[in-house]
Amino acid sequence: MAQPSHLLMIRPVNFKFNSQTADDNKFQKAGEQDKVHEKALAEFDNFVEVLRLNGVGITVIDDTAEPATPDSIFPNNWVSFHADGSVFLYPMRSANRRLERRNDILEQLGQDFSVSHIQDLSFFENQGMYLEGTGSMVLDRTNKLAYACISERTNVEVLANFCGLSGYKAVTFHAVDENNYPIYHTNVMMCVADKYVVICTESISLAHERQMIVEQITKTNKAILTISYEQMNHFAGNMLELKNSKNESLLVMSSQAIQSLSKEQKNQLEQYSKIIAAPLYTIEQNGGGSARCMMAEIYLPIK
Repeated sequence: MAQPSHLLMIRPVNFKFNSQTADDNKFQKAGEQDKVHEKALAEFDNFVEVLRLNGVGITVIDDTAEPATPDSIFPNNWVSFHADGSVFLYPMRSANRRLERRNDILEQLGQDFSVSHIQDLSFFENQGMYLEGTGSMVLDRTNKLAYACISERTNVEVLANFCGLSGYKAVTFHAVDENNYPIYHTNVMMCVADKYVVICTESISLAHERQMIVEQITKTNKAILTISYEQMNHFAGNMLELKNSKNESLLVMSSQAIQSLSKEQKNQLEQYSKIIAAPLYTIEQNGGGSARCMMAEIYLPIK
């Protein structure tokens, strides 16, 4: 199956603006700090409810009060789950994000899913080299391609290590925002679905890399829907395609993302998927991530 039908989501206990991640995450903005956690928790619970009402299976695990992990709501950066039963753990740039890796979560999932082996890449942190999971990589699981824009959080050597262990082929490029600053995670500028790709091509500043990416996507017979910088800045690249219990294709995004799309873009996407959106404004502003970052897809075999 190309798209997952089950998710891991982490319910936060102390969500807030993380100063350790703000220097290179230009999507993250210190906004109104009043009741940030309460607002984020309400957004999280509503998002889970919306997904479940649309037939998505979710394992929700509560974060722990200690140690303090303000970004635990984004589990896709520290772990990924694969159809062959493998689990990958990733090296994280920020010290307080490394604390999000929890063996008890893997043990709990192991009650329902088959885990054949765990590949722990976190030792790269000791060398100052990072690869933040499916934030750093946007995986085309059908064609075994790992799209990755290079940044401080996405190291070529760690990526090559992942590809060697998983059988993926790396497709690397450079992407920048309007101010020519490297985009911190690939999954804010592109989404790979079963039959289409949503991508901010104008962020790929080198013409030959842009052409290479378009040709690579075309080779996999996927339609291309391009979004603008402005739409990317409203998290329109931070989407994820899921399959629900009826095997229907759902494209999940935030309210901010869907509101940034044109009618033509929405019509194009709706040819393939039912669009599901929920308000995530507090999480997006303070966390610098959106709907896709909150969902760690579980492809593991069910016991």
